[in-house]
Amino acid sequence: MTPLITAPDQVAAALAEDPVGFARHADAVLEGADPLTILAWAGRAFGRGLAVTAAMGDTALAHLASRAVPGVHVLFVDTGYHFGETLGTADAVAAAYPVRLITVRAPQSVVSHEAERGRLYRSDSDACCALRKVAPLDSALSGYRAWATGLRRSDSPARALTPTVAWDARREVLKLAPIAAWTEEDLDAYLDAHPEVISNPLLQMGYPSIGCWPCTQPVAEGADPRSGRWAGSGKTECGIHYQI
Repeated sequence: MTPLITAPDQVAAALAEDPVGFARHADAVLEGADPLTILAWAGRAFGRGLAVTAAMGDTALAHLASRAVPGVHVLFVDTGYHFGETLGTADAVAAAYPVRLITVRAPQSVVSHEAERGRLYRSDSDACCALRKVAPLDSALSGYRAWATGLRRSDSPARALTPTVAWDARREVLKLAPIAAWTEEDLDAYLDAHPEVISNPLLQMGYPSIGCWPCTQPVAEGADPRSGRWAGSGKTECGIHYQI
């Protein structure tokens, strides 16, 4: 297999010529690689053109990125509806990890948003996610050429085929999933090995998957970890990774 190029000018040229083909080659080379290896390659290939997104749950990906690419930009989308614990986790990451935390927000405040549209999370949760989560992140990512996400194949059936590297045609960036192959046991092992990793307190309070407070409920032990998200609605994704 042809080695994966690293020089930023060569990577930029390859993406300009054939972004899908380059992503497929990168995926074939990096599949099964250690997350630190994947992130270190991205740091060398993209420099400040790399962003990492963090939902502020277990923060394992942000911690990995801080080790592989110190100073990396970590994007946190503040919808205006987060739990206080999630905002506190973001503050702790900014203080403790050698990263630059960038908080991304919708241009319209929650007060103005609700005055115009009401409590959209109740009447149309897809539209609420689109306005307060997806669109702000899309705008923020326009300044980058690659982004790393915390998607894992074990998260849900919809994510079971998540590639390690893919071309995100909608945003025109290379999309990385460095911990795609990790199981829950792999994640737990990393957290055990690195007790300094910051975790959202809600994870210990019955919330294995954490979103906005109006649309997140605790789940029973042994239940699908994502069953507390938009419970009873049939909705399973916010639209960042999969269009809804």
